[in-house]
Amino acid sequence: MIGAIAGDIIGSVYEARPLKSKAFRLFREDSCFTDDTVLTVAVADVLLNGGNYASTLKAYYRRYPHRGFGYSFARWAASPEVAPYGSYGNGAAMRVSPVAWARTDLDQVLAEARTSAEVTHNHPEGIKGAQATAAAVFLARSGEQKSAIRHYLAVRFGYDLGRALDVIRPGYRFDVSCQGSVPEAIIAFLESDSFEDAIRSAVSLGGDSDTQACIAGAIAEAYYGGVPGDVAAEVVERLDVNLAATVSAFTGRFGGARLPGIPA
Repeated sequence: MIGAIAGDIIGSVYEARPLKSKAFRLFREDSCFTDDTVLTVAVADVLLNGGNYASTLKAYYRRYPHRGFGYSFARWAASPEVAPYGSYGNGAAMRVSPVAWARTDLDQVLAEARTSAEVTHNHPEGIKGAQATAAAVFLARSGEQKSAIRHYLAVRFGYDLGRALDVIRPGYRFDVSCQGSVPEAIIAFLESDSFEDAIRSAVSLGGDSDTQACIAGAIAEAYYGGVPGDVAAEVVERLDVNLAATVSAFTGRFGGARLPGIPA
């Protein structure tokens, strides 16, 4: 979960300034958490404390309304409407990583990922993106090798994960759909050799950088056994006290990287 938040913060400043390189400053003065972090913590809150996904997502939106939420989500969250709106955007995938830590087998992970997604993203591609991301995190934290993770996701979800980033990158453009961004974020993880390299690879696509780095970072944290201490320290500097408290309580109960200096 810290890996997802770190990816969001790192990618936040490059979303409007697309890069096609892995050589960039990891954290800048204006690096900040966005809606990806807010909704990831909202999902963690439900898993930690119980409650309803729809009402909790709406409550977190009201607390942080100016964090870059997509138009359709913001309109839904600000309204009394509780029905989903058929989205196939990558919002369901960006917020799902806590599910992979809070559930104990793959079937449970897939079921809970669907539940967390379909309150807004009830399109098949939106659900698929959330399930694929959660499955990747769960398999990574369970000790599966990259070849096994790639094979499972390709067979189960039909994603083309055999492409190379060097082939994808030159023509890749900003794409917020699950089908146009989640596979590429997963490939960024699969090609990486470290947590930081996964983040840099995702940002280097020049697409929806905060969300793709959020997804890649979530999987990389699970696979590489945590988040580097200097990266976690930068995350602490940029989270507010309420988000940090929920993150620490969640990781204290369910595992994953911890926030330094924040009691569980």
